[in-house]
Amino acid sequence: MSAHLVRPALAVVLAGLALTPAVRAAEASPAVKRGEYLVATGACGDCHTPMKMGANGPEPDASRLLSGHPEGLVMPPAPKLPAGPWLVVSSATNTAWAGPWGVSFTANLTPDGDTGLGRWTAKQFIDTMHSGRHLGVGRPILPPMPIPAYRHFNDDDLAAIFAYLQSIPPVRNRVPQPLAPARAASAAKK
Repeated sequence: MSAHLVRPALAVVLAGLALTPAVRAAEASPAVKRGEYLVATGACGDCHTPMKMGANGPEPDASRLLSGHPEGLVMPPAPKLPAGPWLVVSSATNTAWAGPWGVSFTANLTPDGDTGLGRWTAKQFIDTMHSGRHLGVGRPILPPMPIPAYRHFNDDDLAAIFAYLQSIPPVRNRVPQPLAPARAASAAKK
């Protein structure tokens, strides 16, 4: 689905449902408001909010805002693409992606302490965005995450994004670990 078709629906979700009533009130900090704006314009929800089928086709699932790939959705092996210009396959939820890097699943960005960013610090988040590595030091953040573009956010903007992400309702959702190309290929053969 084209991002320009998803974003208007997601903007409605972000505007009406993302912030808790306490944060939605006037006392929301300037950093949280700036972070909400950056998350909306940075299209974070296009991949991190699972899509569901609605009356007019796919739409963001507001109850799973920024919660990443649904843990209950076990993906079958990615279809093998023929040789040619096609390179990537995406799930209908827009949360699982397969390509030459293997299979990646979009992360849970909510403040859930066990399955999301609830135990992260702002520094770890900033380091992740700048380095392109999980927690700033771990495994590489995989496509389709646009790290080459997002690493240009300054620290203040990334701190604002983190503040906003810490203000949204936590969603318990354990996202699977990525599959390396060899594991993805062997899973396809089974």
